[in-house]
Amino acid sequence: MNGRAYRPLRPLPTTTTKKGKTTMTNATATPGKTLLKPNDHTLILIDFQSQMAFATKSIAPELLRNNAALVSQAAAGFGVSTILTTVAEKSFSGPMFDEITTPFPGQKLLDRTSMNTWEDEAVIEEVNRIGKGRIVFAGLWTSVCIVGPALSALDQGFEVYVITDASGDISPEAHERAVERMVQAGARPITSLQYLLELQRDWARGETYNMTTGIARKWGGAYGLGITYAKTMFNASEGAH
Repeated sequence: MNGRAYRPLRPLPTTTTKKGKTTMTNATATPGKTLLKPNDHTLILIDFQSQMAFATKSIAPELLRNNAALVSQAAAGFGVSTILTTVAEKSFSGPMFDEITTPFPGQKLLDRTSMNTWEDEAVIEEVNRIGKGRIVFAGLWTSVCIVGPALSALDQGFEVYVITDASGDISPEAHERAVERMVQAGARPITSLQYLLELQRDWARGETYNMTTGIARKWGGAYGLGITYAKTMFNASEGAH
């Protein structure tokens, strides 16, 4: 068996009725309830600022900016409710990345003094105004400015997702322990490209197809190169059968 441990096939799930009868669960062609949709969550982008980025060592700065751009472009393109927040912008931390603000022209940045975004009244007022029970976080630093609001939101009954490769910290250890702590508390980790593709989810959705592949081509790394190659060489399309 090529050195691999033998794993018996798992049977299909079953359901037991009140009368004790066991019935087979049928699969249906429907998405899982935890998959994100453009209209079912609020994206909160936190402290993507120069001062915070200078000390970030868990991810290369160019990759962080790339992934932040991918997430911002995806959210703006799909019309996701988005909150942009900074800490001590004028007095210490500096402006938010252009990669974050450019896709949201004219949107107000909510500046804070609190390291925990969830303790800021203006941010919470906006969360309540939007009124969605799922929150997606990304930002700097993971162990402080993401852990704080993530754990606070979980305590208040929100579903929490964290885009881990669009977040960073002062060391890989700090980032990894922060992600581990949030996952243990119930947060769901995702990546920036995963976020984009989960919002699209079906290549037959022609109204967002070109936007999604365009974002992936520019900020999707090797996957984006593959899309460019296929379109250039063969005029290929992800949605074709």
